[in-house]
Amino acid sequence: MPILGLPAGALLSPVTLGVGVGLLLGKVVGVFGMTSLAVRFGLADRPAHASQSQLFGMALLCGIGFTMSIFITLLAFPGDPLLQAEAKIGVLMESILSGLLGYSVLRRAHREG
Repeated sequence: MPILGLPAGALLSPVTLGVGVGLLLGKVVGVFGMTSLAVRFGLADRPAHASQSQLFGMALLCGIGFTMSIFITLLAFPGDPLLQAEAKIGVLMESILSGLLGYSVLRRAHREG
């Protein structure tokens, strides 16, 4: 059964999953990883009263946003509307997941602190 004019398999296609997982992991590794390294090597100070859990939650929230990702999608798959649509679904699903995970981590970190 088609969803939004796309085949049902578009939600679980390799492009959809690859884009979504790549964005989520890339943002977390990039933001949390580099922040942690900068603090560890004395290049930056951790924000006052911020725990590692809070920094991780913030890194997850950095995954929200899709303007540049959609732009890159259009450049990556020129002339292939199905792949463009699958990638856009991956970006949207990743942004929603990043928001929910970030909220959950920060809510739990707030209760712990």
